[in-house]
Amino acid sequence: MLSVEEREQIRRAFYDGRKSRRQIERELGHDRRTINKALKAAVPEGYQRKVARKRPVMEAWCARIDALAIEGAKLPRKQRYTAKRIYELIRAEGYGGSETSVRRYFRLRHKDERRPEIFLKLDYDPGVDAQADWGQADVIMAGQQLTVQFLEMRACYSRKLFVRAYPTQRQEALLDGLACAFEFFGGVFKRTWFDNPKTLVQAILEGRTRREQRQFAAFRSHYLFEAVFCTPGEGHEKGGVESGIGYAQRNLFSPLPVARDFADLNAHLLAACLADDARRVARQAGTIQQAWQEEQDQLKPLPEHRFVCCVTAELTLDGYGMITFDTNRYSVPVDRARKTLTVRAYPFTIEILDTRAAEIIAHHPRSYAKGAEVINPVHFLPLLEQRAGAFEHSRAMRQLRRALPPVFDDLLARLRRDEGLGVREFVRTLRLLEQHPRLALEEAVSIALKLNTVNRDAIELILRTRNQPAWPPPLDPALLPALAAHIAPEGAPDVGIYDGLLTAALATPAARVETLK
Repeated sequence: MLSVEEREQIRRAFYDGRKSRRQIERELGHDRRTINKALKAAVPEGYQRKVARKRPVMEAWCARIDALAIEGAKLPRKQRYTAKRIYELIRAEGYGGSETSVRRYFRLRHKDERRPEIFLKLDYDPGVDAQADWGQADVIMAGQQLTVQFLEMRACYSRKLFVRAYPTQRQEALLDGLACAFEFFGGVFKRTWFDNPKTLVQAILEGRTRREQRQFAAFRSHYLFEAVFCTPGEGHEKGGVESGIGYAQRNLFSPLPVARDFADLNAHLLAACLADDARRVARQAGTIQQAWQEEQDQLKPLPEHRFVCCVTAELTLDGYGMITFDTNRYSVPVDRARKTLTVRAYPFTIEILDTRAAEIIAHHPRSYAKGAEVINPVHFLPLLEQRAGAFEHSRAMRQLRRALPPVFDDLLARLRRDEGLGVREFVRTLRLLEQHPRLALEEAVSIALKLNTVNRDAIELILRTRNQPAWPPPLDPALLPALAAHIAPEGAPDVGIYDGLLTAALATPAARVETLK
């Protein structure tokens, strides 16, 4: 094949040098056919098949593929036939060829018939617009691979990014994510763009008018920003965050993050968002951080306090000291239980309140399983103290004993064998967990076992003694010269020296005053 330089040499010899084809053939050593090709075009033409390749299997199905493509074009946009779906349909009808052949034919005949969608490039003012949307990604959490939901908010002017992961896309998670985003940015954007999720929108009315969910309306009123909802099916109206979802999946979640829990995962994502500030976006003059410095002062200030991002419900206590929320059951302290209780469900925690006093009586990690029981065994200890006969079979006690170290088994054995106090005293001792950390009680029990005094009062005394502040420093004689003669010297104390103090104490009031001077 001729190179570009050889073609140029032939063309110059013919057109500029006025040489004949025969002379060029003789001087340059090319045959007549090659010379004619070079004179015809300065750039070699691509290979063109003169006879169409025979496709006996495919040709019998071309008409059927064309018919399916026309039928699919009438379906809703997200439900139209793909080449893969067409292949599956005709294979079920008897097609015996490859999927690759169907894809190639479909792409050549029908893909290019679609008019390309053209978008307008938009410019934004600093501090005015942000966009928010949900995405999902896989992570390794507590040794298992699972899919998490993540909320992304992106500043439209600077492209600064915020990402936070949750177990769900429910309303309380969305509101908490937005509140965390505003705190991350250090202020509130004038407008935030959303899709039309049911967690925010009750009904889509005419144009961009929406009937908002009551809780979201309260949230928006608290932070005083304007919510703008995209036209249904037109996600490109917030294209910045749409593309940002893919960017986060490819960069923040790849390779799969390894985390102990959601708190650990969100700490990793926060660090990744801060590191992303050093990135320079294509066709942008500076880095994200440099653009953010122009934008951050234009944000509205945060309100004085954070919005309470939770779902509230009033529930009835069952006969086992549990309340049921979202199919899962949570324990309540039996000595503080009431028939009707208030539950606050946050994305990661559950709070149970005494409805009358508006006082929190229990905290639990929130479960997103179905029919799970979340029990704090300490909640049932007052009842077990009264009903010691249920000790061996109580589910709460079995769970608690599995969580406690072996030193508590030693304590129970000693109580049963030596002290004659048994189960009830053991439960009374465990009730110290209501006021003291488990590690502190474990240490006090170990000391009590070494001192051979294992009743509950002795263990409580050890806890209180170890929690007391250190003794005050010795008196400085320079501060009270009148007491200098009565302060015991270092070493073995002479108790007789305190007789002087006693004598001074029994003196007349005037003498006592004079002594203190």
